[in-house]
Amino acid sequence: MSELRGRISGCGSYVPEFILSNAGIEKMVETTDAWITARTGIKQRRITLNEKTSVVAAKAAKEALAAASVSPRDIDLVITGTVTPDMVFPSTSCFVQQELGIRPGIPAFDISAACSGFLYALDCADKYIRAGGVKKALVIGVDIFSRILDWTDRATCVLFGDGAGAVVLTETRGKSGILSSHIHSDGRQWEMLYTPGSIGSNPFEERKHLPGPRNAYLKMKGNETFKVAVRTMGGAIKEELQANSLKPSDIALLIPHQANIRIIDAVGERLGLSSGQVFSNIDRYGNTSAASIPIALDEALKAGKIKKGDIVMFVSFGGGLTWASAAVRW
Repeated sequence: MSELRGRISGCGSYVPEFILSNAGIEKMVETTDAWITARTGIKQRRITLNEKTSVVAAKAAKEALAAASVSPRDIDLVITGTVTPDMVFPSTSCFVQQELGIRPGIPAFDISAACSGFLYALDCADKYIRAGGVKKALVIGVDIFSRILDWTDRATCVLFGDGAGAVVLTETRGKSGILSSHIHSDGRQWEMLYTPGSIGSNPFEERKHLPGPRNAYLKMKGNETFKVAVRTMGGAIKEELQANSLKPSDIALLIPHQANIRIIDAVGERLGLSSGQVFSNIDRYGNTSAASIPIALDEALKAGKIKKGDIVMFVSFGGGLTWASAAVRW
């Protein structure tokens, strides 16, 4: 009998209607469309207006359930990768469970791994399935970074957008499904990419100055982050290739985290991949953090870029530092 594993049986995504172009950014900070495009590959991004993270997540999840022809009542597990939840608690997953009418009693929780959140959640859900405890899992990546950006900081505000993507992972014993996945972290390098802040203090703490609103904004060391991202993402793909006795030429499509077109290009070049083997939509959405891979996967599927039997690879890098990868046979 073949190995039990999770198979992506449906995919969905949602991005807000409001489009903030580079021309719009030019009116906010000292920058230009030409500079943003050359340095990042981004032309526009979507910004959420009056929508909670859980609502954005639920819209993508609903589409994934429909694509998989799966009823919310059949879901055994909900895992959401996000660092911009509605509240400290309950989790975004619990709100999605309520919103979609997923049956009570199942496990539902969030994972905080920044831009690697979706692949961390996918890895976790797949392991639940391999252990025999779950038959159908809903895995979501969602972030609303527009709410944690300093919109006066031209180094970071040009990079990010909002959105959500989701997949339904179904138990299978066939050849298709998640062949392997790997997740990593290095807390020693947390200062490269982080968002500080505080939920308050207690009477026993000697804290005279609580962080103000500006201290809650995303911070990033751009040049250092670029170098580490290229190295770790390239290494993570090689790890998947080795684990499955594959060559770069076996990859039908690589869907990397959409952080920066220069990172995406550098990773592809390191592995000797052609432009046709690497999918990117960063020009239209910017960096949507945990949502970027499932949004890109949904677009690639709808564009007919993935067919049965294809080897598809995912790779990500995010604050933590975290990085992750997965290899899938479609």
